Amino acid sequence: MGVVEDLRRAREAFERHEWVAAYRALSEMDAGGEGADPLRADDFVALATTAFLLGRRNDCVQALQRAYQSASDGGDVLAAVRAAALLALVLALGGEHAVAGGWVGRAERLLEQVDGDVVERGHVLVLHMFRLVGQGDRAAALDVARQVAETGRRHGDGDLVALGLNAEGRLLADLGEAADGVRLMDEAMVGIVAGEVSPVVAGIVYCSMIEACTWMDDYGRVAQWTRALTTWCAEQPGLVAFTGQCAVHRGQLLRLHGAFASALDELELAVRRYAAEGGNPAVALALQERGDVLRILGEHRRAREAYDAAAASSDAAPLGRALLWLAEGRTAAAVLAVRGRLDEAHDPVSRVRVLPVAVEVLVAAGALDDAAPLADELAQLAARFESPALRGAAGFGLAEVALARGDPASAAQAARRAVAAWTTLSAAYDVARCRTVLGRARRALGDEEGARAELASARETFARLGARPAERACARLLGSDIVPGGLSRREVEVLRLVAAGLSNSRVAAELNLSEKTVARHLSNIFVKLDVGSRTAASAFAFEHGLL
Repeated sequence: MGVVEDLRRAREAFERHEWVAAYRALSEMDAGGEGADPLRADDFVALATTAFLLGRRNDCVQALQRAYQSASDGGDVLAAVRAAALLALVLALGGEHAVAGGWVGRAERLLEQVDGDVVERGHVLVLHMFRLVGQGDRAAALDVARQVAETGRRHGDGDLVALGLNAEGRLLADLGEAADGVRLMDEAMVGIVAGEVSPVVAGIVYCSMIEACTWMDDYGRVAQWTRALTTWCAEQPGLVAFTGQCAVHRGQLLRLHGAFASALDELELAVRRYAAEGGNPAVALALQERGDVLRILGEHRRAREAYDAAAASSDAAPLGRALLWLAEGRTAAAVLAVRGRLDEAHDPVSRVRVLPVAVEVLVAAGALDDAAPLADELAQLAARFESPALRGAAGFGLAEVALARGDPASAAQAARRAVAAWTTLSAAYDVARCRTVLGRARRALGDEEGARAELASARETFARLGARPAERACARLLGSDIVPGGLSRREVEVLRLVAAGLSNSRVAAELNLSEKTVARHLSNIFVKLDVGSRTAASAFAFEHGLL
């Protein structure tokens, strides 16, 4: 009788969303103990759910396998289909697509034994929907997403409604119908807020919704739903699943507002949370975001390490690495990287992610004939998505192109629009970047006083945020260069030439010095920078924008 009571309490703990207690109780239950009710298939599903939410992925998989076996042994075909479909979903989320496909096939064969319209067909359709998305067949995936949502409505299944609406919304946004897409994603969230969706699916849709909004630079919705997700996670003690993604989105918002140290803390938390899950492909986003922040701060070595780790965890190389290469003087590599990503980006959402970086790199490389139409395209997409961040990025790109083409009046106009757009988001770093371009444009127009005011404001912001490369660039424009590492002006001149690959004799000839004097300057540079080689000193020069 005690075992029966323990099982009842375990089931009640699960219903109350007390995941730790439910997991412990269910995992300790002796399914075949004398005098006990054996765990049913739905008990194993409950155990799998708690294991998933607590970051115990292997336990989750094993419990779902037992749920499937229990249902099969009991002749409950539909319960077996549900277990197989959920197992396939968990495996796919973990990147095990081949094994997931095997379980989808098993679920389909079981459904061949069933007549009529049953909700389980909708759960198998979800897996086909995700497969089509992965294959890039958006039209087919959109059709299946609508079928999933409709199946959910017919059977009163909140999970299917939320998954279908969310997928349909994201696919419409990918196809350029951003307003309709966002409306459907918002509708999917209504069921979650109303408690109509299971915890696992709620977490999936929360993270998918926020991710989609970040890709569209819709930071108003990112902030709103990240706050909601943070609260949702906090209300479930012991929760591990989805907390990594939540930390990533908090880090993205902190980076937007220039709180770089706090952003790095959140991104490190995300990496630890993903590790607690036993690994997650989504860690690549956390590492890429970390690389972006470190690059802005001028910590190029650490940024490079973060980008390399992100590339090792994902099929796509992080875009920020192209900007890092640009900062390090590897312009040709940066151009090749953005051209490759442009060739791969076909839908509007993919384009708006690549275009700002591509324009910046191509302008720096002098490829203005390539950069100009891309800046125009970004401006057109920004108008379609109605995103202040995209308007800001588009204005910055248009201003850079116009300035490089010798049209400071158009550059100033575009830069002012960009400043206004980023200001609405309290994006201090991006506002300062746009003020830098505006300052350069006003100088080209002969307004030196206005130019210095813009540049001084930008420099002050960069200094406050710790964005050292941008601060130094502003200082040079103001004629008050900042020399890092305590180097003298002459030592900087020597270091620049050494970093460019010149020998001591060639440096001496360039600067009209003796080789002995050059050697002495180089020795002093090594001591001040605490490095032991020309290579390390050159790396410092690249990382601190001295070239």
